[in-house]
Amino acid sequence: MARITVEDCTDNVSNLFQLVLVAAKRARQLANGAEPLVPWENDKPTVVALREVAEGYVTESILEERERSSDELADGEQAPSTLPGDLFLPGPFFSASNE
Repeated sequence: MARITVEDCTDNVSNLFQLVLVAAKRARQLANGAEPLVPWENDKPTVVALREVAEGYVTESILEERERSSDELADGEQAPSTLPGDLFLPGPFFSASNE
């Protein structure tokens, strides 16, 4: 597993802020099941996304891609939940009383 540096990625994006946006979007896609464009090598999605940027497979054009709406999803396919309000935490994790 080779270490990925910012310098490896800056040739393929215009600035560091764009790098963060591009890598974050691609890492979310990978975490949601997208096929990697480089060998996975037991890395986390963020590392794979940065490797894809460094090798030129993923560019700033990914930011222009529109996410599929629920109407565009195939039958039986579920849209990934990305809103914090959609999270469900079962059971109480703390008690307000001193019992």
